[in-house]
Amino acid sequence: MDWIQAIVYGVIQGLTEFLPVSSSGHLNLLPHVFHWSDPGAGFTAVIQLGTVVATFIYFWNDIKGAFVGWAGSFMGKTARIAPEARAGWATFYATLPIIVIGLTVKHFIKGEARSLTLTAWMLIAFAIVLAVAEKMGKRKRQLEDVKPVDGLVMGVWQAIALVPGGSRSGTSISGGLFQGFERDAAARLSFLMSIPAVTAAGLYELYDARHELVAAGVGQTVVATVVSFVVGWWAVSFLMKFVRTQPMYVFVVYRILLGVAILAFLQHPA
Repeated sequence: MDWIQAIVYGVIQGLTEFLPVSSSGHLNLLPHVFHWSDPGAGFTAVIQLGTVVATFIYFWNDIKGAFVGWAGSFMGKTARIAPEARAGWATFYATLPIIVIGLTVKHFIKGEARSLTLTAWMLIAFAIVLAVAEKMGKRKRQLEDVKPVDGLVMGVWQAIALVPGGSRSGTSISGGLFQGFERDAAARLSFLMSIPAVTAAGLYELYDARHELVAAGVGQTVVATVVSFVVGWWAVSFLMKFVRTQPMYVFVVYRILLGVAILAFLQHPA
Protein backbone atom coordinates (compact mmCIF):
# COMPACT_ATOMS: atom_id res chain seq x y z
CA MET A 1 0.00 0.00 0.00
CA ASP A 2 1.38 3.42 -0.90
CA TRP A 3 0.75 6.66 0.99
CA ILE A 4 -2.00 7.89 -1.35
CA GLN A 5 -3.90 4.65 -0.89
CA ALA A 6 -3.52 4.93 2.90
CA ILE A 7 -4.95 8.47 2.86
CA VAL A 8 -7.86 7.43 0.63
CA TYR A 9 -8.67 4.49 2.90
CA GLY A 10 -8.57 6.82 5.92
CA VAL A 11 -10.85 9.39 4.28
CA ILE A 12 -13.39 6.75 3.23
CA GLN A 13 -13.32 5.12 6.67
CA GLY A 14 -13.81 8.47 8.41
CA LEU A 15 -16.66 9.53 6.11
CA THR A 16 -18.58 6.29 6.09
CA GLU A 17 -18.15 4.95 9.63
CA PHE A 18 -20.78 7.31 11.02
CA LEU A 19 -22.98 7.83 7.98
CA PRO A 20 -25.36 4.86 7.53
CA VAL A 21 -23.80 3.77 4.23
CA SER A 22 -21.35 1.03 5.38
CA SER A 23 -17.68 1.82 5.89
CA SER A 24 -16.63 -1.81 5.42
CA GLY A 25 -18.64 -1.97 2.20
CA HIS A 26 -16.87 1.09 0.79
CA LEU A 27 -13.45 -0.15 1.91
CA ASN A 28 -14.22 -3.50 0.31
CA LEU A 29 -15.15 -1.73 -2.94
CA LEU A 30 -12.01 0.42 -3.29
CA PRO A 31 -9.58 -2.37 -4.32
CA HIS A 32 -11.95 -3.50 -7.06
CA VAL A 33 -12.50 -0.01 -8.47
CA PHE A 34 -8.86 1.10 -8.42
CA HIS A 35 -7.28 -2.35 -8.88
CA TRP A 36 -5.47 -2.13 -5.55
CA SER A 37 -4.60 -5.14 -3.44
CA ASP A 38 -7.16 -5.87 -0.72
CA PRO A 39 -5.66 -4.76 2.63
CA GLY A 40 -7.90 -7.26 4.44
CA ALA A 41 -10.46 -7.24 7.24
CA GLY A 42 -7.71 -6.72 9.84
CA PHE A 43 -6.65 -3.42 8.31
CA THR A 44 -10.30 -2.30 8.16
CA ALA A 45 -10.81 -3.12 11.84
CA VAL A 46 -7.63 -1.35 12.95
CA ILE A 47 -8.22 1.95 11.14
CA GLN A 48 -11.66 2.04 12.78
CA LEU A 49 -9.76 2.92 15.96
CA GLY A 50 -9.36 6.41 14.51
CA THR A 51 -13.11 6.87 14.33
CA VAL A 52 -13.46 5.35 17.81
CA VAL A 53 -11.28 8.17 19.17
CA ALA A 54 -13.49 10.69 17.36
CA THR A 55 -16.51 9.05 19.00
CA PHE A 56 -14.88 9.24 22.42
CA ILE A 57 -14.20 12.95 22.07
CA TYR A 58 -17.52 13.95 20.52
CA PHE A 59 -19.69 11.92 22.93
CA TRP A 60 -17.47 12.27 25.99
CA ASN A 61 -20.24 13.55 28.27
CA ASP A 62 -22.57 10.71 27.26
CA ILE A 63 -19.78 8.15 27.69
CA LYS A 64 -18.72 9.50 31.07
CA GLY A 65 -22.32 9.60 32.29
CA ALA A 66 -23.02 6.03 31.13
CA PHE A 67 -19.84 4.66 32.69
CA VAL A 68 -20.29 6.46 36.00
CA GLY A 69 -23.94 5.42 36.06
CA TRP A 70 -23.09 1.80 35.27
CA ALA A 71 -20.40 1.71 37.98
CA GLY A 72 -22.75 3.36 40.47
CA SER A 73 -25.50 0.85 39.69
CA PHE A 74 -23.75 -1.71 41.88
CA MET A 75 -24.41 0.51 44.92
CA GLY A 76 -28.17 0.03 45.19
CA LYS A 77 -31.58 -0.13 43.54
CA THR A 78 -32.01 3.63 43.19
CA ALA A 79 -28.69 3.95 41.39
CA ARG A 80 -29.59 1.06 39.06
CA ILE A 81 -32.68 2.78 37.67
CA ALA A 82 -30.97 6.11 36.97
CA PRO A 83 -30.97 6.99 33.24
CA GLU A 84 -27.15 6.98 33.11
CA ALA A 85 -27.01 3.53 34.68
CA ARG A 86 -29.58 2.19 32.23
CA ALA A 87 -27.54 3.63 29.34
CA GLY A 88 -24.44 1.94 30.71
CA TRP A 89 -26.16 -1.43 31.02
CA ALA A 90 -27.71 -1.02 27.58
CA THR A 91 -24.21 -0.51 26.16
CA PHE A 92 -22.97 -3.58 28.02
CA TYR A 93 -25.76 -5.78 26.65
CA ALA A 94 -25.36 -4.31 23.15
CA THR A 95 -21.78 -5.60 23.10
CA LEU A 96 -22.67 -9.24 23.79
CA PRO A 97 -24.33 -10.19 20.46
CA ILE A 98 -21.51 -8.83 18.31
CA ILE A 99 -18.90 -10.67 20.40
CA VAL A 100 -20.74 -14.00 20.23
CA ILE A 101 -21.70 -13.71 16.57
CA GLY A 102 -18.34 -12.23 15.56
CA LEU A 103 -16.37 -15.09 17.11
CA THR A 104 -18.79 -17.69 15.75
CA VAL A 105 -18.59 -16.52 12.12
CA LYS A 106 -15.08 -15.05 12.23
CA HIS A 107 -13.80 -17.01 9.23
CA PHE A 108 -16.89 -16.17 7.17
CA ILE A 109 -16.44 -12.45 7.91
CA LYS A 110 -12.80 -12.54 6.82
CA GLY A 111 -13.54 -14.65 3.77
CA GLU A 112 -16.80 -15.16 1.92
CA ALA A 113 -18.47 -12.11 3.50
CA ARG A 114 -16.08 -9.86 1.58
CA SER A 115 -17.75 -10.85 -1.69
CA LEU A 116 -18.62 -7.72 -3.63
CA THR A 117 -21.91 -9.26 -4.73
CA LEU A 118 -22.94 -9.83 -1.11
CA THR A 119 -21.86 -6.27 -0.26
CA ALA A 120 -24.11 -4.89 -3.00
CA TRP A 121 -27.16 -6.85 -1.86
CA MET A 122 -26.54 -5.90 1.77
CA LEU A 123 -26.44 -2.23 0.77
CA ILE A 124 -29.77 -2.56 -1.03
CA ALA A 125 -31.52 -4.78 1.52
CA PHE A 126 -30.67 -2.66 4.54
CA ALA A 127 -31.44 0.54 2.67
CA ILE A 128 -34.98 -0.79 2.50
CA VAL A 129 -34.86 -1.69 6.20
CA LEU A 130 -33.68 1.85 7.04
CA ALA A 131 -36.52 3.31 4.95
CA VAL A 132 -39.09 1.15 6.74
CA ALA A 133 -37.62 2.12 10.13
CA GLU A 134 -37.76 5.81 9.19
CA LYS A 135 -41.38 5.43 8.03
CA MET A 136 -42.69 3.23 10.85
CA GLY A 137 -40.64 4.42 13.82
CA LYS A 138 -42.79 6.28 16.36
CA ARG A 139 -39.89 8.53 17.44
CA LYS A 140 -41.34 9.24 20.90
CA ARG A 141 -38.53 7.99 23.15
CA GLN A 142 -35.54 10.07 24.24
CA LEU A 143 -32.07 9.00 25.34
CA GLU A 144 -33.10 9.00 29.01
CA ASP A 145 -35.85 6.46 28.21
CA VAL A 146 -33.35 3.73 27.30
CA LYS A 147 -33.61 0.35 29.02
CA PRO A 148 -31.03 -2.46 29.15
CA VAL A 149 -33.20 -4.60 26.85
CA ASP A 150 -32.92 -1.87 24.20
CA GLY A 151 -29.18 -2.44 24.22
CA LEU A 152 -29.60 -6.16 23.58
CA VAL A 153 -31.99 -5.54 20.69
CA MET A 154 -29.79 -2.87 19.12
CA GLY A 155 -26.77 -5.10 19.68
CA VAL A 156 -28.32 -7.79 17.49
CA TRP A 157 -28.96 -5.17 14.82
CA GLN A 158 -25.38 -3.96 15.19
CA ALA A 159 -24.03 -7.48 14.68
CA ILE A 160 -25.61 -7.63 11.21
CA ALA A 161 -23.04 -5.07 10.09
CA LEU A 162 -20.25 -7.61 10.50
CA VAL A 163 -21.06 -8.33 6.85
CA PRO A 164 -19.79 -5.49 4.60
CA GLY A 165 -22.67 -3.46 3.22
CA GLY A 166 -24.82 -3.74 6.33
CA SER A 167 -23.49 -0.54 7.99
CA ARG A 168 -23.09 -0.66 11.76
CA SER A 169 -24.58 2.80 12.22
CA GLY A 170 -27.31 2.06 9.67
CA THR A 171 -28.46 -1.20 11.22
CA SER A 172 -28.26 -0.02 14.84
CA ILE A 173 -30.00 3.30 14.09
CA SER A 174 -32.70 1.29 12.30
CA GLY A 175 -33.01 -0.86 15.41
CA GLY A 176 -33.30 2.25 17.56
CA LEU A 177 -36.02 3.70 15.33
CA PHE A 178 -37.95 0.42 15.48
CA GLN A 179 -37.65 0.66 19.28
CA GLY A 180 -39.42 4.01 19.10
CA PHE A 181 -36.48 6.35 19.72
CA GLU A 182 -36.15 9.82 18.26
CA ARG A 183 -33.68 9.95 15.37
CA ASP A 184 -31.16 11.91 17.44
CA ALA A 185 -31.44 9.51 20.38
CA ALA A 186 -31.14 6.45 18.12
CA ALA A 187 -27.97 7.86 16.57
CA ARG A 188 -26.44 8.72 19.96
CA LEU A 189 -27.22 5.25 21.30
CA SER A 190 -25.83 3.68 18.14
CA PHE A 191 -22.47 5.38 18.55
CA LEU A 192 -22.34 4.92 22.33
CA MET A 193 -23.04 1.20 21.97
CA SER A 194 -20.46 0.80 19.23
CA ILE A 195 -17.48 1.88 21.32
CA PRO A 196 -16.75 -1.33 23.30
CA ALA A 197 -17.23 -3.65 20.32
CA VAL A 198 -15.33 -1.57 17.75
CA THR A 199 -12.49 -0.84 20.20
CA ALA A 200 -12.17 -4.51 21.15
CA ALA A 201 -12.28 -5.60 17.49
CA GLY A 202 -9.63 -3.05 16.50
CA LEU A 203 -7.26 -4.01 19.32
CA TYR A 204 -7.79 -7.73 18.69
CA GLU A 205 -7.09 -7.34 14.97
CA LEU A 206 -4.06 -5.17 15.75
CA TYR A 207 -2.58 -8.25 17.40
CA ASP A 208 -4.15 -11.04 15.36
CA ALA A 209 -3.44 -9.48 11.96
CA ARG A 210 -0.08 -7.95 12.89
CA HIS A 211 1.80 -9.76 10.11
CA GLU A 212 -0.85 -8.74 7.57
CA LEU A 213 -0.59 -5.13 8.77
CA VAL A 214 3.20 -5.16 8.50
CA ALA A 215 2.79 -6.33 4.90
CA ALA A 216 0.36 -3.48 4.22
CA GLY A 217 2.78 -1.06 5.89
CA VAL A 218 2.86 0.03 9.52
CA GLY A 219 3.33 3.69 8.60
CA GLN A 220 0.51 3.56 6.09
CA THR A 221 -1.79 1.93 8.65
CA VAL A 222 -1.01 4.68 11.16
CA VAL A 223 -1.63 7.41 8.56
CA ALA A 224 -4.94 5.84 7.52
CA THR A 225 -6.00 5.66 11.18
CA VAL A 226 -5.11 9.32 11.87
CA VAL A 227 -6.90 10.48 8.72
CA SER A 228 -9.97 8.44 9.68
CA PHE A 229 -10.02 10.25 13.04
CA VAL A 230 -9.89 13.73 11.49
CA VAL A 231 -12.49 13.03 8.82
CA GLY A 232 -14.60 11.00 11.26
CA TRP A 233 -14.79 13.95 13.64
CA TRP A 234 -16.33 16.03 10.87
CA ALA A 235 -18.66 13.22 9.76
CA VAL A 236 -20.14 12.56 13.19
CA SER A 237 -20.67 16.29 13.75
CA PHE A 238 -22.45 16.51 10.40
CA LEU A 239 -24.67 13.48 11.01
CA MET A 240 -25.77 14.55 14.49
CA LYS A 241 -26.83 17.94 13.14
CA PHE A 242 -28.50 16.31 10.13
CA VAL A 243 -30.65 13.80 12.05
CA ARG A 244 -32.11 16.48 14.32
CA THR A 245 -34.10 17.93 11.44
CA GLN A 246 -33.91 15.60 8.42
CA PRO A 247 -35.12 12.07 7.64
CA MET A 248 -32.69 9.35 6.53
CA TYR A 249 -34.05 8.87 3.02
CA VAL A 250 -31.05 10.49 1.29
CA PHE A 251 -28.89 7.65 2.66
CA VAL A 252 -31.49 5.10 1.56
CA VAL A 253 -31.32 6.40 -2.03
CA TYR A 254 -27.52 6.52 -1.98
CA ARG A 255 -27.24 2.93 -0.71
CA ILE A 256 -29.61 1.59 -3.36
CA LEU A 257 -27.85 3.46 -6.17
CA LEU A 258 -24.45 2.26 -4.96
CA GLY A 259 -25.65 -1.33 -4.64
CA VAL A 260 -27.12 -1.29 -8.14
CA ALA A 261 -23.93 0.32 -9.50
CA ILE A 262 -21.82 -2.42 -7.91
CA LEU A 263 -23.99 -5.16 -9.43
CA ALA A 264 -23.73 -3.46 -12.84
CA PHE A 265 -19.95 -3.13 -12.40
CA LEU A 266 -19.69 -6.86 -11.66
CA GLN A 267 -21.55 -7.63 -14.86
CA HIS A 268 -19.24 -5.40 -16.90
CA PRO A 269 -15.98 -4.96 -14.95
CA ALA A 270 -13.56 -2.30 -16.15
